[in-house]
Amino acid sequence: MDKATLTMLENLKEKTGHSLDEWKSLISAQGFSKHGEIVKFLKETCNITHGYATTIASKALGSDADSAKDTDELILNQYKGKEHLKSFYDKLISEIQNFEGDFEISPKKAYVSLRRKKQFITLNPASKTRFEIGFNLKGVPAKGKLEAEKPDAMCSHKINLSDLHEIDQEVIDWIRMAYDNAE
Repeated sequence: MDKATLTMLENLKEKTGHSLDEWKSLISAQGFSKHGEIVKFLKETCNITHGYATTIASKALGSDADSAKDTDELILNQYKGKEHLKSFYDKLISEIQNFEGDFEISPKKAYVSLRRKKQFITLNPASKTRFEIGFNLKGVPAKGKLEAEKPDAMCSHKINLSDLHEIDQEVIDWIRMAYDNAE
């Protein structure tokens, strides 16, 4: 389990008033089955911050990496029916491994989070034809391939790719900026 999640779980009762088991029971009683509806309920009805709401929802659904039996299985499942997009993931990971310093690869159910002290990008086979890189670059103006994300989105920016050749120096430079900012 990554440090951030461990810290959140250790502080959950103090910060939210309930333990994880209590939140799971409450969510179960509501009959929720989707991550988004759980997060919305927790934020709007229970006044929980986005980070805690996301962690509680992931744990309640068992969709986080720690609840999965095998993180490699999580990644493989992301690419079912989208196998041709796996080469985007492999190329990006290979490029990032050339950066100085360490980072953590944290697979989730639908995407992979890359973290240093904080998450710097997400890698997501968003559709059968589109691969999306989500960036944590708050305060950086969108330009070139870098698009601003919707307000309140998990990431501040994104780059959509449909061809492996679109992973060029501009894309790597944006990833490097996010990587350096997460130090």
